[in-house]
Amino acid sequence: MEHHPEQRVFASVYVIVILAMIAGFLALRLYSVLGKRTGHEQEPALRPAEERAKVGGLQPRPMPEATGDSVRLAEGLITPAGEAGVRALISADRSFDVPQFVEGAKSAYKMVLEAFWRGDRDELAWLCDADVLGSFEEAIAAREAEGHVLDNRLVRIEKAQIVDASVNGRIAEVSLRFEADIAAVTRDKDGNVIAGSLTDAVGTNDIWTFTRDIRSADPNWKLSETDEAA
Repeated sequence: MEHHPEQRVFASVYVIVILAMIAGFLALRLYSVLGKRTGHEQEPALRPAEERAKVGGLQPRPMPEATGDSVRLAEGLITPAGEAGVRALISADRSFDVPQFVEGAKSAYKMVLEAFWRGDRDELAWLCDADVLGSFEEAIAAREAEGHVLDNRLVRIEKAQIVDASVNGRIAEVSLRFEADIAAVTRDKDGNVIAGSLTDAVGTNDIWTFTRDIRSADPNWKLSETDEAA
């Protein structure tokens, strides 16, 4: 799978992963069509782990006693092709909650894109794994060398849906399809617009994969892969 930060709004992002930690606080950070439909581009201080935990949403939580099929109850949040994988994940990790996870993933999507647009390496470091982080850092460095600045806006997330899930030993992976509208502008070092428009949003369709060791005490998910949806 190709990690191309400047061609997918999913280039990529280490440290604490976020899916489950991000659902509450945010409207914080994210895409350049990430420099090019590419995908994805200040510098707030790294928050300690305890503070990040307060930020919200990509953590698993105890599920209530099952009163039915939790996969089917998550109507519209899982594609038919993803149902079997989600069932396997829930069987391996009873704390996995589909609606909470999807909300956390949407928050992570926004935060990753905005951090990439800002060139915030520290923020990306605790949201992505090493490979994805490396791809983002390369794209940011190339952009900075050109003297370009991204002035992008995530207008809306039209849809976030689990398309695949799997458990391989201790490692769980969940892939989501994001359909979003992004207004993207690239400026030169003097602030002049050299590409894009904030008045015309561009539709994007991407697949982001989040990974977590389900036996780890760390409840957070990390962005481990990004790709353009077919």
